[in-house]
Amino acid sequence: MRIGIVGGTGPAGSALAARLADIGYEVVLGSRSKYRSMEVVDALIERWPERELDVLPSDNIGAAECEFVVIATPWDAAAITARSVKDQVRGKVVVTMSNALARVDDEFVPLIPPRGSVAASVQSSLPDSKVAATLQHVPAQELGNLDQPLDSDILICSDDQEATELVAEIVGKIPGARALDCGNLSNATAIEAFTAVLLQLNTRYQTRVALKLVGLE
Repeated sequence: MRIGIVGGTGPAGSALAARLADIGYEVVLGSRSKYRSMEVVDALIERWPERELDVLPSDNIGAAECEFVVIATPWDAAAITARSVKDQVRGKVVVTMSNALARVDDEFVPLIPPRGSVAASVQSSLPDSKVAATLQHVPAQELGNLDQPLDSDILICSDDQEATELVAEIVGKIPGARALDCGNLSNATAIEAFTAVLLQLNTRYQTRVALKLVGLE
C-alpha cells in the first residue's frame, strides 16, 4: 500500500513519513511545492541513511492519489487543503492528525474549530471520503525518532468501522504503539482538546508524556 501525506513537510508529517517508511510502507510526501518536499525527503534520508526509507517527494495532488491518505497540515489549513484534493481522495480513508491549539503565555489552550473538531471539519469538506482522526496526541519529536519505540497508545476515531480497522492495522505496526478504537468521529473533539493537557505536562515537567491506558487486554 502506498501512503500519501498531504501537507507533509512540517514536523508531524515528516515524522510520520519516516515512521511509516521504516515499517515497510512506500510513502509519498506531498507539499504545495514539490521542491520543498524534495528538500524534506533528502533531509530524512540523510538523517537515517542506514534505514533505506522509501519516501518519495511530490506535490499534494500526487500524495492524494495514493491508496491511503493523511492530511498533516496545521489545523487551520486542514479543511481547505482537504477540499483541494477532494477528487483524488473520493472513496478513500483519509486521516487527520491536527489539533486546534494556541499558546497563551506559558499555557496551551484548546480552540474550538468549525464543527467542533479539525476531524469533523475535514469530514465535512470530504463527504465522499472516510475520515479518521488519530495521532493528534503524539509529539512529532517522538514520532520521528526511529531509534526509539513510540511507547504510546494511539487513539482512533471514525464514523466508518472499516476505516478505523485499517488505520489500526497501519499504526499498530509502529514499534511500541497500541491502536485503540475510540468510537465515532465526534470523540475527536475531546482527544484534540486533551492534547493541550499533554503538552502542558511536557512543558511543566520538562519530560515526555505518553498516553497509556490501563485495564485493556
